[in-house]
Amino acid sequence: MQAVNRKFLKRALLCVGGLAAMSSALTVYSQQALAQSAPQGEISIPDDVKIFGNDNPNMRRATAVVNGDVITGTDVDQRLALIVAANQGKIDEEELKRLRLQVLRNLIDETLQIQEAKAADVSVDDAEINQSYARVAQQNFGQNTSAMDAYLKRVGSSADSLKRQIRGELSWQRLLQRNVQPFINVSDDEVNDVLARLKAAKGTDEYRLGEIYLAASPEARDQVYQNATQIVQQLKGGGSFVAYARQYSQASTASVGGDLGWVRLAQLPTELQAVARDMESGQLVGPIEVPGGFDILYLIDKRQVLTADPRDAVLALKQISLPFPKGVSEAEAGKRAEAFQTAMKAAKGCGDVDGVAKGLGAQVVTNDQVKARDLPAQIQNSILQLSPGETLPPFGSLEDGVRILMLCGRDDPQTESGPSFEQLQAQLEDDRVNKRAQTYLRDLRRDAVIEYN
Repeated sequence: MQAVNRKFLKRALLCVGGLAAMSSALTVYSQQALAQSAPQGEISIPDDVKIFGNDNPNMRRATAVVNGDVITGTDVDQRLALIVAANQGKIDEEELKRLRLQVLRNLIDETLQIQEAKAADVSVDDAEINQSYARVAQQNFGQNTSAMDAYLKRVGSSADSLKRQIRGELSWQRLLQRNVQPFINVSDDEVNDVLARLKAAKGTDEYRLGEIYLAASPEARDQVYQNATQIVQQLKGGGSFVAYARQYSQASTASVGGDLGWVRLAQLPTELQAVARDMESGQLVGPIEVPGGFDILYLIDKRQVLTADPRDAVLALKQISLPFPKGVSEAEAGKRAEAFQTAMKAAKGCGDVDGVAKGLGAQVVTNDQVKARDLPAQIQNSILQLSPGETLPPFGSLEDGVRILMLCGRDDPQTESGPSFEQLQAQLEDDRVNKRAQTYLRDLRRDAVIEYN
């Protein structure tokens, strides 16, 4: 159940399946609103700042009234509980205080989005909310919404909290689909230009990166750097990158867990190019200073442009398992594993392995639809070097016994043809509206009347 819970929390923090991705792509501002935005002025702050009064915003109770709508401390606690559970409770007190403030800011944004949609007569009925909620239950609890209700309550959250988040994203999505997306246009020439550049870049590396971006003014540089450093420590201690990106990152990718998608080095800021080039899959690096703030990078995967990835090969495998007697010593287990490997080498390919395994009292499991990339990273390259009938070295534990994988066949992937014209056009449109996302929300914040308690 614990593994299922972590999967559920990841989905919940991404806002029920595809909703967050839609929200990220659709959080935009209309051309008309952009044209009417207020002129920008320079904010002047003296070097010798003196604070008058003792009001420390970090000591406020986490409640607010946003244009008349109340956000309670319970609202904050229930959202925070999901993040704490996703990190298995491994969040220190200082980090928890910062996270609480970030959750409050997110709830304020969510409230503004719901209000904006309501003002434009865009509504989402309860049946749609419940349908999305049930979809999460189906993915994690076999359509048992009662089980999901109980789980949320057990970790200190609630069904109402998650449903409100769903309402906010659906409302925002509907509003922008109606009023903004029709004004977004990508010409055929732009798409063809990108396709030509993709073909010219064939064979070069591209990277699927996760990012957490923290903005920092010159005055706040040191404090933001310390915050970023603590986030990195939490992530290296087992924290969820998706959860932290969603709650902390100030980039437009925050709502999709910081996922930048596939990018080439030339698309990255200069400060990030050298860092990304040397990263290995699964590696976390940061904080890295970039213009305007700091970045934390996580390399999800790496591949070559328009080139088939060997890890997409579909393998036919046989796993041969031999249990150890109870109470076996590590030395004795090593001897048994060595003898097991020697015996399996006598098997003449996959057609003979079942008989050999039966003579040893071993079990055989067959699977002919295993993608190489779905195997543990430490054995991917090794198994791709095997010929049919060859085996990997034995692996296992004293409790689980010893196992050997034998390759029976392999279907290599076809050459990657790249995105179609329509797919690329849709991607460019999403990128364009995504760049306007923060402008819309920034203007809503600027015009909001917010009272803190």
